[in-house]
Amino acid sequence: MNTLMTGNEAIARGAYEYGISIAAAYPGTPSTEILENIAKYPEVYSQWSPNEKVAAEVAVGAAIAGARSLVAMKMVGVNVAADPLFTAAYTGTRAGLVLISADDPGMHSSQNEQDNRYYAAFAKIPLLEPSDSQECKDMVGLALAISEEFDTPVMLRITTRVAHSQSMVELKDPGERPLKAYEKDARKYVMLPAHGRARRLVVAEREKKLAEYAESVSVNRMEMSDPAIGIITAGISYQYVKEGAPGASILKLGLTNPLPEQLIRDFAAKVGRLYVVEELEPYMENQIRAMGIEVTGKELFPPYGELSARLVREKLTGDPGPAVDAPFEAPIRPPVMCPGCPHRPVFYTLKQLKLVVSGDIGCYTLGTAAPLEAMDTCICMGASVSGALGMEKAHPELAEKMVAVIGDSTFMHSGVTGLMDIVYNGGNTTVMILDNSITAMTGHQENPATGKTLMGQPAPKVDFVALVKALGVKRVSEVDPFELEELKQVIKTEVAAKEPSVIITRRPCALIIKNTEKPLEVHDCTGCKMCLKLGCPALSFDEANKTAVVDAALCTGCGVCMEVCKFNALRKAGEA
Repeated sequence: MNTLMTGNEAIARGAYEYGISIAAAYPGTPSTEILENIAKYPEVYSQWSPNEKVAAEVAVGAAIAGARSLVAMKMVGVNVAADPLFTAAYTGTRAGLVLISADDPGMHSSQNEQDNRYYAAFAKIPLLEPSDSQECKDMVGLALAISEEFDTPVMLRITTRVAHSQSMVELKDPGERPLKAYEKDARKYVMLPAHGRARRLVVAEREKKLAEYAESVSVNRMEMSDPAIGIITAGISYQYVKEGAPGASILKLGLTNPLPEQLIRDFAAKVGRLYVVEELEPYMENQIRAMGIEVTGKELFPPYGELSARLVREKLTGDPGPAVDAPFEAPIRPPVMCPGCPHRPVFYTLKQLKLVVSGDIGCYTLGTAAPLEAMDTCICMGASVSGALGMEKAHPELAEKMVAVIGDSTFMHSGVTGLMDIVYNGGNTTVMILDNSITAMTGHQENPATGKTLMGQPAPKVDFVALVKALGVKRVSEVDPFELEELKQVIKTEVAAKEPSVIITRRPCALIIKNTEKPLEVHDCTGCKMCLKLGCPALSFDEANKTAVVDAALCTGCGVCMEVCKFNALRKAGEA
């Protein structure tokens, strides 16, 4: 049977069909839906882990124990998981181990743009790059076969367009879910220096065998057409080349680490002008040049952002093709916090108090946008807490107005150790944990503080108060962020304290609770526009009539704007 699937859905189907037993991940766009879809197959144990390093270690442990395993993450997650990944490349695995890296060219939902193909080369592990959903599914099986034949983890690298685009996939019945017997082998799996030196030689020998394998594997193939132009490409770029240069000869590479040198030489000898079309870095181009082969790549195609069929055509022929005119110009829609978001009053208050705010990754990163404009930094997961300590140590006077803001899931991902550092090294920073009862930014995934697992099983909840006290924090406050005055006083008190403190704001994400409040109404507005400083999309201003306007379709009735309004112009329905 054939069906339309996104790349992420197809990877999940591949895990089901090809005998994956254990799957772990931390949610991160564009990879999140992989585990969400794997969880639909009860034959595969799946879990959200606190962070990518933990998820990778779970998968490595499962593979060493003899179960086929998969770990998925977005590209920056591989930064977090690099430690176990590089060592697992030395130890190898008893059963197949696949790491999915979902890269994000163009930074649609990421804080930087990185090309994780270099991770595979750096770790000395095989790299597969599917170009559509069918290949996503098939390459899960191929990755497992390579992993078990060559005793190595395998990276399967997708990009945002492959992850989220749909194409036809042939479904098959699942095979057996093999479980190999566990046997102790300390020389292989205990990476003492002496064992590591021996395994390093094994890795070198494995690289030679993989180089030979790359020459004949079916996912590396020539598609000959007009020999005047030859294009070497992989992944989603293959689709752009097929559409933008339909007459060109193509060397399509599915296994891109190691590159098949002899196959590339043979292809180069068959064509007139040789190009490399690849998104982001000149990963293949530089290696091909090192082979002594003349090739054109980044002279034409930018080393950043996404490519397109139109761009490929324009760069190769000088003709971008006919322009496609949109029927109308879509209005600009900057990302904003949802109506009723519990983070909004926090950032409104922080701005009112003119505090220095060290921020983090999550919905609350939108606290940097107008009109809130209350966030000073955002580097990576967990950096709000440890970064705040660094700012305080650099400028001790900042301790009197320094606040680190981090979400519940992000705190568990990588904020705990930062808070430990603040306590241990004598910092005074106030840390605010914004607990909205879910991992919201990536689409509402469970986490260790929600009381439920990915597979829907009940689970113990992390007790944030007990946790931070165990780290040595003596001052811990809990507050409802919708109680603006109480929130303001608690923040002022804790920032003034001469020791570390933690404020936990508790209010569920507006999208996971059923709203029962009626939209607010406007009565006798003075036109002061104070309510607009909240940046709530349910509020606007009628310039003609000089009055605030509530969009009843958006308003959740949270009432925060009522607290901001000094003239009682915003009221609940039915109130005089």
